Amino acid sequence: MVRPSVKTHNMYNKTIIKVMNYDSFYRRSIDHPEEFWAEQADKIAWYEKPKTILSQDRNGFYHWFEGGLMNACYLAVDYHVEQGRGDKTAIIYDSAATNKVVRYTYAQVQTEVAKIAGALKSLGVKKGDTVVLYMPMIPEAAFSMLACARLGAVHSVVFGGFAPHELAIRIDDAKPNVIVSASCGIEFDKIIPYKPLLDEAIHLAEHKVSNCLIYQRPMLKASMVDERDIDFVSYVNISESANCVPVNATDPLYVLYTSGTTGKPKGIVRDNGGHAVALNFSMKYLYDVKPDEVFWAASDVGWVVGHSYIVYAPLIYGCTTVFFEGKPVRNPDAGTFWRVIEDHKVNVFFTAPTAFRAIKKEDAEARLKANYDTSSLKSIFVAGERCDPPTLEWLQEITQVPIIDHWWQTESGWGIVANMMGVEQFPVKAGSATKPVCGFDVQILGENGQQLGANEEGYVCIKLPLPPSCLPTLWNDNERFRSSYLNKFDGYYLTGDGGFIDEDGYVFIMGRVDDVINVAGHRLSTGEMEEIVGSHKAVAECAVVGIADELRGQRPIGLVVLKDGANFTQDEMEHELVQLIREQIGAVAFFRNAVVVKRLPKTRSGKILRKTIRQIIDGEQFTVPSTIDDVSILTEIEECVRHRKIGVFQVDTKQAN
Repeated sequence: MVRPSVKTHNMYNKTIIKVMNYDSFYRRSIDHPEEFWAEQADKIAWYEKPKTILSQDRNGFYHWFEGGLMNACYLAVDYHVEQGRGDKTAIIYDSAATNKVVRYTYAQVQTEVAKIAGALKSLGVKKGDTVVLYMPMIPEAAFSMLACARLGAVHSVVFGGFAPHELAIRIDDAKPNVIVSASCGIEFDKIIPYKPLLDEAIHLAEHKVSNCLIYQRPMLKASMVDERDIDFVSYVNISESANCVPVNATDPLYVLYTSGTTGKPKGIVRDNGGHAVALNFSMKYLYDVKPDEVFWAASDVGWVVGHSYIVYAPLIYGCTTVFFEGKPVRNPDAGTFWRVIEDHKVNVFFTAPTAFRAIKKEDAEARLKANYDTSSLKSIFVAGERCDPPTLEWLQEITQVPIIDHWWQTESGWGIVANMMGVEQFPVKAGSATKPVCGFDVQILGENGQQLGANEEGYVCIKLPLPPSCLPTLWNDNERFRSSYLNKFDGYYLTGDGGFIDEDGYVFIMGRVDDVINVAGHRLSTGEMEEIVGSHKAVAECAVVGIADELRGQRPIGLVVLKDGANFTQDEMEHELVQLIREQIGAVAFFRNAVVVKRLPKTRSGKILRKTIRQIIDGEQFTVPSTIDDVSILTEIEECVRHRKIGVFQVDTKQAN
């Protein structure tokens, strides 16, 4: 897959900081991984240090720090109390949804977590057992995760509000002893009852759970099922505190389900030791945070970002972490993020580009930001999807701090490609997440497994072994782990993304491999087209997908959401965007349609559902993704393309005539 044209990207960040030499630091992690990671392992507290740094099991799967005994909850909580930092603020719960702020010290977190662990223990939960958490963004969600880790139990967090069918699938796969849930969540000004969804999921699931701990929120009291449901607060209050249970570094800490192509979700396994070592490393070298600083990841504990960078990494490292319940807009307005940064003196902020696009759409001139003092902010990190250059430029302009796009996956648990701010800060190239992070030997391979040259687009792969924290396998499914990630190229992990590495070593992720489209024999990147469409001054956000074309095989189509106040008709917008693509890629792209829509369908974590958009336009049968934020958007999209007579709707029109 050869990239048809290489665009020169603008550079940002005038002040370049160099703490150490990236090239030598990175090369050491690749050439001498055991020595490199043994040094990092020495930076966390072990009950017993590992006997082996890197090993392989009988399946040929790699494991880190075998023989080491530790406990993730001890590292995140008890260790800091023992070191005399018990009075330091550990968690700031800021609920824009309820206008509530609560601060918890490390000592207070220890008390809460130990009591919840005691409650779970009294319900029969022990080392190696699983517990499903189905919770909103309240502190008890984090406390419950840590409580499971304290006991050596495996937690599996399911995003609060997930549909009963999807929750039931996860219950059947994880087979939990106990489910911890709450009466409701809140989205904007709407209360979302969780308990009816949980009851239906338990009814649908074949695996029957003995007990559910239900946290009753004041805005909605849930009805309880006799002999199964237990009031969270009352039961925890009467429970004895439980101590940390030593676990092997290779024992699972949690299972987090991610969408699979077969419809059955994949249970990503996270081990204890590698996870702790890698996350501790990342806080210093990737995010350039100090233990006395405030770190805020605006995500949800239902996603990997919430696991890694709301709960475990900041607390293991000894930071203050912000636990935010709310949305970037309408809670109450597009100034909410800036308010939180001012109120809690946030030093490093991490969220998804889609959050900033929502803010930009409502407050393009950043007038609301002017109401707040954000001078504490050192840098902003974005991940979860590619940061389009217009959003990058807008953020850089309004914040005047480094904007760091970095790329990683649920499977890795931490950054794969990033600008390692604690090592050597490189100039930013718009559209690139910069360079591989220590431990990740990122290579671009062609269809036959050959290494490709600079600027040649192919499969983004990582040479084995993967560094600490990456999945050792899938939950109870070694064969699927092999077929999904290892079988395509021997000795490599297949990320599923396409991209290229330029002559300076910058990695460009151009989207999932199936986002590369074939237009009359020309392989073109929809990611590159999105960059171009998104650069138009009137476009708030966009998606480009490849739809079926009888003559060319495929052709691209754009869906665009306009900024509030943008004064363009549908025809004017389409004409200008077609011209932009023609000028920057050429007529070979055959970009003919740009449809103005009100909203784009997304997952709850902000990823645009491009595959579903394509299936709608091509008239294919599709399953509504379980992670969709608002299913009614799919109907809106269908009506727009039907009105424009595009794709299968053009055929319908011809047949009608």
